[in-house]
Amino acid sequence: MAPTDETGQPAPHTAPFGTPPPAPPVDTAAGAAARMPRWLPRAMVLALSLIAVFQLGSWAFHQLTGLLINIVIAFFLALAIEPAVSWMAAHGMRRGLATFLVFFGLLIATAGFVVLLGSMLAGQIIKMIEGFPDYLDSVINWINTTFHTHLRRVDVQEGLLHSDWLRRYAQNSAAGVLDVSTQVLGGLFRLLTVALFSFYFAADGPRLRRTICSVLPPARQAEVLRAWEIAVDKTGGYLYSRGLMALISGVAHYILLEALGIPYAPVLGLWVGVVSQFVPTIGTYLAGALPMLIAFTVNPWYAVWVLVFVVIYQQFENYVLQPKLTSKTVDIHPALAFGSVVAGTALLGAVGALIAIPAVATLQAFLGAYVKRYAVTDDPRVHGHRRRGAGSSLLTRAWQLARRSPDTRSGEGSVQEADRESD
Repeated sequence: MAPTDETGQPAPHTAPFGTPPPAPPVDTAAGAAARMPRWLPRAMVLALSLIAVFQLGSWAFHQLTGLLINIVIAFFLALAIEPAVSWMAAHGMRRGLATFLVFFGLLIATAGFVVLLGSMLAGQIIKMIEGFPDYLDSVINWINTTFHTHLRRVDVQEGLLHSDWLRRYAQNSAAGVLDVSTQVLGGLFRLLTVALFSFYFAADGPRLRRTICSVLPPARQAEVLRAWEIAVDKTGGYLYSRGLMALISGVAHYILLEALGIPYAPVLGLWVGVVSQFVPTIGTYLAGALPMLIAFTVNPWYAVWVLVFVVIYQQFENYVLQPKLTSKTVDIHPALAFGSVVAGTALLGAVGALIAIPAVATLQAFLGAYVKRYAVTDDPRVHGHRRRGAGSSLLTRAWQLARRSPDTRSGEGSVQEADRESD
């Protein structure tokens, strides 16, 4: 018989003395929630790995930015010389030899331009140094006459030689020689890198195209080859048109400078032609500044004539010459060309400004095949002729009613009321 308490209910079961009480039941759902899911450590490791890979890739990209820019420049240079290399290769010449001959011709032309310009500048600097004492005497005489002083050239020269400003300038120049040498060596190494990559791109162009197309399906291969062909046509056409305009500009400015008797007229004409065409945006002003400066040393009025001729020729080139020469090679809107130059300058500096126009022309020609165009309706608004809308008609009607006499308006009101009553 089970034991009962005083109320008659069964007494609770009591453990013997010295036996520990039983443990409370464990909630299995709470224990499962307290444990870490099995996928969480792997997810954390994967997230940390992705962050580390991103940081490493970002660091590597910033470190290799200079090399990537050099490769882009080399690629566009290879596209520019591709027509000449392909023409030589089609006539039986080995592609490597054809590329070498094209590069050798470019090297000779560039070296000749630099030598001619350097000789001109050296001659002008020597002339200025030789004429500096006479110029200094004229300045001292003007100061003595105007301000009633008694300056002498010897005193001025000694003051300049022993001045603290000249000493600090010499020290800074000596300290900056190493920086200039480093920049020159860096520029030569960069030029060698660009030349080497562009040579390989041009000489091994077919092999490079086969390598790229080998990892793409046939449909994508046709698109890549078509984009490559458009890029070659646009880049080569851009340089061809710029070279032709540089020749015309150089000859025109040479004729003017020779007629005025300006020294170094052939070199200055070559300078104006090359710089005005191959330095975007500011090339025209930079090209015209040097002839104006040298013409000013001959006669100040000659500098004015050179400025007037530069401005007139620039208008002739923008509105007559350039549209005719670039209509079949790089046919893009002037506003788009200017915007592309600004964007290229912001991204890659002077190099981006130089390659921006052929790059945008290539992109425009490639995307043009995928844009569906429709026939434009013969609407006057297409030609800029606006039609009067409802708002202008209401204003015209109100103006006509305001100009009428009160009797006429009251008569019209009576007629309208009579019409409404008859209705």
